This record gives sequence, structure tokens and C-alpha cells, in this order.
Amino acid sequence: MTDPGADRPGGARRSGLRDPDRAVRGLGAGTLALEALVLLLAIQPIRLVGGDLGGPAIAAIVALAVACVLLAGQMKRRWAWPAGTAVQGALLLCGLLHWSLLVLGVIFALVWGYALHVRRVILG
Repeated sequence: MTDPGADRPGGARRSGLRDPDRAVRGLGAGTLALEALVLLLAIQPIRLVGGDLGGPAIAAIVALAVACVLLAGQMKRRWAWPAGTAVQGALLLCGLLHWSLLVLGVIFALVWGYALHVRRVILG
């Protein structure tokens, strides 16, 4: 009996998805869109609970949220995945402006790392 997943050249297994590229793009776009939403919704609680959240930190949050939304719409481009990784690094660097941004940066860097892992597993 033959393996039904081994119908690709070289015996590589299929992912079982109808369009794996589209599924992976959706994962990346969804991750970035969620990150943008969380960043924008986090401004007020950080200001109330976390203390001093100045103008530069708020501007950085808004800029990163806009970058996430723009990248979410460009996930079909080859450069979008490395650019998404750069956004995670920029959010980690924003931890220098406020400690809570570092916490959000670590959380979303882990989520983005998982998305990259899923991308590698599905697309090879």
C-alpha cells in the first residue's frame, strides 16, 4: 500500500491543505493584525497601570501598529516575512521606552516565532 501523502516529486509529504501558501499567508497576516489590535488597545491600560507612558512611546506603538497592518496586507510578498521579524525586533527595542512594551515584544516575538515554525513545516 502506498502513502497517499507521498504523491509529490521526491516523496515529500503534502500538508493536506488545498492551498498551503494561502494558509501560511493567512497565518502571518492574522498574527500581524492581532498584534496591531493589541498594541492599539494596550495604550490606555499601560498609561493607567504602568505609569509614565510618554509621547515617544505612544508614537512608537502607533507606528508599529500601522506597520503591522500594512505588512498584514503584503504577506504575499517575499520580503514581508523578514519585515515582520524586523517589526518584532523593533517592538522589543521599544522596551527601552517602557517595560510593558518589552513584555508585549517578548509575547509577540514568541507568537511570530511559532508562525515562522508553522510556515517552515508546511512549506518546507
